[in-house]
Amino acid sequence: MKAFRTMLKTELKLSIRGMDMIIFAIVFPIVMVILLGIIYGTKPAYDGADYTFLEQSFGAISTIAICAGGVMGLPLLISDYRHKKILKRFKVTPSSPILILAVHLVIYTIYSVVSLISVYILVKIFFHSDFNGSIFGFVGSYVLVILSMFSIGMLVGGVAPDAKTASIIASILYFPMLMFSGATLPYEVMPDTLQKVTDFLPLTQGVKLLKATSLGLSIDNIVIPVVSMSVLAILCISISIKCFRWE
Repeated sequence: MKAFRTMLKTELKLSIRGMDMIIFAIVFPIVMVILLGIIYGTKPAYDGADYTFLEQSFGAISTIAICAGGVMGLPLLISDYRHKKILKRFKVTPSSPILILAVHLVIYTIYSVVSLISVYILVKIFFHSDFNGSIFGFVGSYVLVILSMFSIGMLVGGVAPDAKTASIIASILYFPMLMFSGATLPYEVMPDTLQKVTDFLPLTQGVKLLKATSLGLSIDNIVIPVVSMSVLAILCISISIKCFRWE
């Protein structure tokens, strides 16, 4: 446990100094909240809706940090550490290479939680939006989205033959999900055809799940995202455990 705490402190400092996650996981979601707040303010999400457009978008924006850490940050870090023989060196020490992976999973989770809290504070204080759903349901959904997105990162980083390949695959997954899953561009304003296409993106289901739990929508709007995200997490974790490349 002492080794874990020491490594967590060191790796977190290095991550903060790098600034990438600070920008993409914390600053970017804050900017999105401010932009949507300025554009839509406290307008209803649609005619007759009892919640605002920003309240509807809260769950979506909260996934930006998860996507940045799980789909982009994690696979690039794993492939880079493999290329630098860091994972290999850990195999000949009393510590397991799994330790360094666990540390970074915690670090990316910290970024996600800090981003979530920052976004909620902005939405609540400056735009007077309320949380209308179940806190326990939202937290459970948030954990499920983290598991599914991080499992994708573990899979890509674990099986990619080199850092360049991992970067290409991560970029192919990250940017479409960031732009078209509803995390940035609101899902509701997309054309019907584009919505049908983006429904196949894993993060789209995560966005729908968080919207449903944050707004207190009916169970019919939750079942499909829960099942699809759970299956994705189980599948990716299983494959990454079996095929993970340490060196």
